[in-house]
Amino acid sequence: MKKIYLGVDVGSVSCNVVAIDENKKLLAKSYIRTQGQPIRAVKEGLAAVKDQLHDCGVAGVGTTGSGRMLASILVGGDIVKNEITSHAMAALSEVPGVRTVLEIGGQDSKIIILEGGMVTDFAMNTVCAAGTGSFLDQQAGRLGLQIEEFGDLALASTANVNIAGRCTVFAESDMIHKQQIGAKREDIIRGLCEALVRNYLSNVARGKKIEAPIIFQGGVAANKGIIKEFERALGEKVIVPENFDVMGAIGAAILALELDPAKTNFKGFEIIKSEFETTAFDCTDCPNKCEVVEFKENGKVIARWGDRCGKWSENLDKSPADKILVS
Repeated sequence: MKKIYLGVDVGSVSCNVVAIDENKKLLAKSYIRTQGQPIRAVKEGLAAVKDQLHDCGVAGVGTTGSGRMLASILVGGDIVKNEITSHAMAALSEVPGVRTVLEIGGQDSKIIILEGGMVTDFAMNTVCAAGTGSFLDQQAGRLGLQIEEFGDLALASTANVNIAGRCTVFAESDMIHKQQIGAKREDIIRGLCEALVRNYLSNVARGKKIEAPIIFQGGVAANKGIIKEFERALGEKVIVPENFDVMGAIGAAILALELDPAKTNFKGFEIIKSEFETTAFDCTDCPNKCEVVEFKENGKVIARWGDRCGKWSENLDKSPADKILVS
């Protein structure tokens, strides 16, 4: 039976699940929209990956993303790592000498600087969405387009239309103005791509020394117009991996492979059939008044977090007498 390693990346927009073999070859992958339901998304992602695998045994599981802790408890993870480490690990497996990783997803974006295979600096967007995929999604809707059409239309542009890119509000009003004065749709789209790249470089990448080789990851890397604008702005070739959309999950799987636990914590694909529930209560035993989150599998509490003292998280058998449910 072939040993495989799973990677689970749970974000605000998507949940990505992958399976790799001992040579880091991708065997299966799944991209599921989270839609505010990470538990459902993880279960669907696991089911999709399971259907793509044959005669394989899971030897390790890594989780990452904003929902990495929840995902680890849900599936039985062996290693939990942040997005920076996971994306850097995947980029290094693609291009061993990579110096810069540009990553743009649906709701966030980041830049990772590496030297000698080690992360030396990074930054993430904090507030503004104008440097993320949601920015383009919103404008595509206003233009009556599918986001998949953006790249080819941007490449068809023959004129430069400047679009303000400081935030989505300014960009939208500027785009409407350009429409009203008769600018061509493909030129406006190119302007939107240029605005996203300009916003990313002036905010997320501010003060960073961007050096080749440069890898571009995340869902927005599917947009040919964005790739061209990055190359134009940086004066360097930008490499887009084949599996650009699931690189975080690939990195998590590689981390599990390198950990190579003697015995994995993976609960098995049977958890797809399990029922999970998240509730919370306020602990009033001290002035901290912590909100404690309970995670249940088939009605049994399997994890708690949120308490500063560890009273509840370290004692799963203890049942609070007077719970105030808040979710």
